[in-house]
Amino acid sequence: MQRRHDLDRVRLFAFALLVLYHVGMYYVTWDWHVKSPVASLAPEPFMLLASPWRMSLLFLISGVATAYMLEGTGAGVLRRRSRQLLLPLLFGMLVIVPPQAYLQVVEQLPGGYAGGGLDFYAKYLRGYHGFCDAAGDCLALPTWNHLWFLPYLWCYTLMAWLLWHGLPAPALARLRAWSGRALQGWGALLVPFLLLTLARLLLVARFEQSHALLDDWYNHAQYASVFLIGFLAAFNEGFWRSLQRLRWPALLLAAASYALLIHAWYFSGHDDAHPVPETLRLWLRGAWALDQWCAIAALLGFAYRWRDADSPLLRYLSLAVFPLYILHQTVIVVLAHALKPLHIPAPAEALLLVAATFALCLAAHAVIRRIGWLRPLFGLTRHAPASASPPGGTVDAPRRAPPSGTGKAARSPATADSAAD
Repeated sequence: MQRRHDLDRVRLFAFALLVLYHVGMYYVTWDWHVKSPVASLAPEPFMLLASPWRMSLLFLISGVATAYMLEGTGAGVLRRRSRQLLLPLLFGMLVIVPPQAYLQVVEQLPGGYAGGGLDFYAKYLRGYHGFCDAAGDCLALPTWNHLWFLPYLWCYTLMAWLLWHGLPAPALARLRAWSGRALQGWGALLVPFLLLTLARLLLVARFEQSHALLDDWYNHAQYASVFLIGFLAAFNEGFWRSLQRLRWPALLLAAASYALLIHAWYFSGHDDAHPVPETLRLWLRGAWALDQWCAIAALLGFAYRWRDADSPLLRYLSLAVFPLYILHQTVIVVLAHALKPLHIPAPAEALLLVAATFALCLAAHAVIRRIGWLRPLFGLTRHAPASASPPGGTVDAPRRAPPSGTGKAARSPATADSAAD
């Protein structure tokens, strides 16, 4: 199976963007675990550049990766995926995430927190719900914080696995063919945009984005939709070539919708005292969905020409992505809290946080990858691959393999190689 190096690059970009975004969360007025003393509105338009599409992009790539896993190996995918996602989730909730929650309590609990780290950790493991703010909102413990992506992805993988095993092969092939026709040409932009617009118009006002899995229906509507698009269109050459052909129109539409969003929310005088009129709000929801999909389409379209371009650095970083994802937010929170007494100017402090987070996470990966029992706790296979190209067992690393024509796994390497473009 030939690896989709374009999606490797986009995936690297998306996870690197998470580091920048979460450093930015320290400096904006939006709620987060720790906050800078100089947090302000000024960085928020820049944060909005990525807000509509950054997580949707990851779920789309995950849908593609899931399709390749099922097409290439079929049996054992759900078991392997569960090990890759749920074991790091459990480890993360027990070890990686607690420092974030502790420092959130230290910084935000009214009257401060007199207990130490061990006292907090005992309460964390007991599921203590007594850490409440002045408004009566209490911190739910234990928590998965930024690791919410893992249980969501596991649920969507289960959905794809049920489709794969529950539908007869001809029915799955017809579903892929139908979606392939709908997602070619301008349909590659229009159909996902309409789905995401419908989800935002119907659900975003009714369901707060909680990342709590069971009551997060707007997020499920948008993320499951793009996951299924990736899953169904993974082998649709027309879809990928349409994105490549329409990359410039997609980029222009994304830029125009972003400009409308920031103008309406930051430069037109609207605030809590002067809210956006309801009619305009509905149009802005459509603009959000347009930005959400067209930014993804432009990124995928520009990257598609690099689908066969491999490099040793790309292979190394592709394996480092998942440990970086697991570690990065805790590193940011701990560093931000530690640097606060130094009163470093915000721009210099932000650059230091970004550089230190990448350096520490990559250094941690260099250690993790050499220790067999640590590797599965960070989403890696227990043993390092002997080949130069990393295996499909790494999380969300799609490989190019055309379908057999039945919609089920093409098990013959010769068949896959002969049909590859």
